[in-house]
Amino acid sequence: MSLNDRFADLHRRHAEAEVGGGEERIRRQHKAGKKTARERVELLLDRGSFTEIDKFVVHQSHDFGMDEQRILGDGVVTGSGRIHGRHVYVFAQDFTVFGGSLSEAYARKICKIMDLALKAGVPVIGLNDSGGARIQEGVASLGGYADIFLRNTLASGVVPQISAIMGPCAGGAVYSPAITDFIVMVKNTAYMFVTGPDVIRAVTHEEVSAEDLGGATTHGTTSGVAHFAADSEDECLALIRELMTFLPQNNMEDPPIRPTLDPIDRRDENLQTIVPAQPDRPYDIKDLVRTVLDDRYFFEVQPDYAPNIVIGFGRLGGRPVGVVANQPAHLAGCLDIGASLKAARFVRFCDCFNLPIVTFVDVPGFLPGTAQEFGGIIKHGAKLLYAYCEATVPKLTVITRKAYGGAYDVMSSKHIRGDVNFAYPTAEVAVMGPEGAVNILYRRDIERAGAQGAALRQDKIREYREKFANPYIAAERGYVDEVIEPRDTRARLAGALDILKTKRDTNPPRKHGNIPL
Repeated sequence: MSLNDRFADLHRRHAEAEVGGGEERIRRQHKAGKKTARERVELLLDRGSFTEIDKFVVHQSHDFGMDEQRILGDGVVTGSGRIHGRHVYVFAQDFTVFGGSLSEAYARKICKIMDLALKAGVPVIGLNDSGGARIQEGVASLGGYADIFLRNTLASGVVPQISAIMGPCAGGAVYSPAITDFIVMVKNTAYMFVTGPDVIRAVTHEEVSAEDLGGATTHGTTSGVAHFAADSEDECLALIRELMTFLPQNNMEDPPIRPTLDPIDRRDENLQTIVPAQPDRPYDIKDLVRTVLDDRYFFEVQPDYAPNIVIGFGRLGGRPVGVVANQPAHLAGCLDIGASLKAARFVRFCDCFNLPIVTFVDVPGFLPGTAQEFGGIIKHGAKLLYAYCEATVPKLTVITRKAYGGAYDVMSSKHIRGDVNFAYPTAEVAVMGPEGAVNILYRRDIERAGAQGAALRQDKIREYREKFANPYIAAERGYVDEVIEPRDTRARLAGALDILKTKRDTNPPRKHGNIPL
């Protein structure tokens, strides 16, 4: 074979690998409203930056006629590239090849880039679109999944891991995305579940569609499995690119700074009235959060799950921060099971990757009820407490209004190593609200007062509110560092963050803690 023939053979192999399962299957993929694996990779990464690895890998199975069906790449595209100029490793499952099903060789390809990512200290992004384990390979494919799960676990907290669900992801396949830091699902084409509608129908006789069981809306609102639900594949990939702007490459780096023209000492008079004087009147905490952040930009995470707490990313003076905020516009901002889980995972992520945490507090307590108690609110609420206690990144807290009971302690209070704790003049730091406190403290007096009991109760509520429902008792004890005017929030937070950028804090030496799971 001549030199030119050898080059021609190489080009032929490249072309063969790049069509995956063939033109007909690609047409079917497009007809289903889905892009191919390679098209997705090109959209995700900076133009021309993708370097493919293991392009010519094929499976080694000989059973069920598989030795006659060998396709270059074997159903997954793997390699490295850049997002906003920074390196990432990526794998994209190719549904046109054996329905994207995972084989032993396919798993090895994914494991290889995960190992490289861990060595290089760069993020891993997985684009999932697969029918599950390749049945023809039996336990070898199951072993491949376990190999991936192990690497997901070892990489957790070391490099960011992001999963996009862009088609089916079922059975054991769901556990790799579940271990990663963020899951983005595409509406109408993506679904995740451990057991599908057919199995559920056979075992429990429940009728449910794939979309209702495991679609993007379900996981974005009901289960909390997905962090983002995108309307299209383009939006999904753009979301990942935007998310990456807030994250460091690994746990040894600081997040990337983005210069801003927004003055760090900007005062916004609208903040003076954003928290109502009436303690029982709702307001949207996101209006406050956006006003404080650089360029009024807030990148919210899990917006439709447990909306009584708000989480997401923003910047202060160009530095990325994680934001956690009670939402008085939903359930009065109470902490419940969903909110505790949502915020705890986010706080732990921020702590893993050196993102300072800014907490806005307006919480009347934990949500009461048998459903919460039977569901384990004690255990789940403790997860949020544990996450804040364990975090060693800079922790900045602003109490805007209510901070009652155990929920006050949980929400990044001074007692659990909050670094800088501000309060507004509207803040109420107390064991409970005035109404509840008076009902306990003066119950007998009110009963004895007879017809005048209602008037006495209102007098005692006013007296309690004036004495305790304010930030000054906490400030006198140093539990609040300073009572500030709302319009100064941005400047004070940015100033505190600037001082704390060299913060060093540690936890006792241990293998790991035992978070109440």
